[in-house]
Amino acid sequence: MTDLVAAAMAELARLWAGQTDPAHDLGHLARVWAHCQTLMAHETGVDAEALHLAVIFHDAARLPKDAPNRADAARLSAQIAGDWLAARGWPADRIASVTHAIEAHSFSAAIAPRTPLARILQDADRLEALGAIGLARMFAVTGAMGGALFHPEDPLALHRPLDDRAYGLDHLEVKLFAIVQTMQTPLGRAMAEERAEWMSSFRTRLLREIGGSGPQF
Repeated sequence: MTDLVAAAMAELARLWAGQTDPAHDLGHLARVWAHCQTLMAHETGVDAEALHLAVIFHDAARLPKDAPNRADAARLSAQIAGDWLAARGWPADRIASVTHAIEAHSFSAAIAPRTPLARILQDADRLEALGAIGLARMFAVTGAMGGALFHPEDPLALHRPLDDRAYGLDHLEVKLFAIVQTMQTPLGRAMAEERAEWMSSFRTRLLREIGGSGPQF
């Protein structure tokens, strides 16, 4: 870890002091950075230090999933990163690469990644929404917002509108399965496809355990 990366981590700890978010914590950052290193090995032209700093700051502005300005989180995080790096004399072009990657990583912001660095960060972050860790985060966030695991009578939403604010399982169809089609790198796409397949098998197992619907009284 370089001195700059260590200082960035200290700054993030200061920004996050007193906050809790089960889906966006230090473990999330470590996993995203691990994904970035895996993906980076198959790409060219990536500034590794800039990517590491983008990972650290990509969720610097933590806004709740149900916050009305949730779509601004990535922009605010990019601003925090840009201001912090500028204060340390980083050149404008490297700062721009970091801030663009942070802004483009967000699903809700709908910004197309223009650089290898941005494509890698976007894929690495979205891999966190898939697979076993994706399911854990999905249910944790739903619970934090007061939602249920699934609709007790119609878990697959065959006869009702999908509502992932109220039912965690709905989030698979509302957002998570669609993430596979947004992946930017060949390796990221392959990893996403495997994780989405596992999530589908989990849902099948869940439905089998509850007999196709929740318990009836």
